Amino acid sequence: MRRIAVIGLGRFGMTLARNLASLGAQIIAVDRSMPRINEIKDEVDLAVRLDSTDPEAITAQEIHKVDVCVIGIGENFEGALLTSVILQKLGVPRLICRAKTEYHAEIFRQIGASEVIQPEASAAEQLSRRLAHPHLQDVIELAEGFSLVEVESPPSWCGRAINEIGLGANYHVNLVVIKRTDEPDGDEPAQELVSVPRPETILEPGDRLLLVGSNDAVEGLPRD
Repeated sequence: MRRIAVIGLGRFGMTLARNLASLGAQIIAVDRSMPRINEIKDEVDLAVRLDSTDPEAITAQEIHKVDVCVIGIGENFEGALLTSVILQKLGVPRLICRAKTEYHAEIFRQIGASEVIQPEASAAEQLSRRLAHPHLQDVIELAEGFSLVEVESPPSWCGRAINEIGLGANYHVNLVVIKRTDEPDGDEPAQELVSVPRPETILEPGDRLLLVGSNDAVEGLPRD
């Protein structure tokens, strides 16, 4: 079982620790605030009130021996930076740092963080794309410039086979899955089916398509 430490129990850290615990990970939750520790102590394996900028406190709780450490401290950049330096010196194998600005993110990268995340920026970017392109029902960024999106099959595609539409050649996207709702049988509710598409599969009205492609290709999909 993976042991993960989450340091900083603001909204981001608290949500992350709870979600990871619900998924079966062994979680050590760390914060300076006793009320926050009391709030989460029954939901994680260990909740500890300590100063993460104190190397002796870190080693006393063996936080440096976890598989992954996430520094979710948002309001105290100096504290987050010092914590990351200490954990790296103590040999944490994977260190993920939360940054509120691109400037802070670059500093974390320079000191050797394994990964840097900017939740606020990512959320704002996804929301802006959804508002600007409402035909994209869900967007998951896979890598810089590439996304997995869910769209409803455009009317111009319905009644046509996948190989006839030419998703790769004409639209530069790849179809991963079709989510299709079966017709109800009598009083039975409609059942959602997940279909692995074949080239000869005919798209139907109401089909929801999971597509992978560059952001430019995704935003250029037909909306008719």
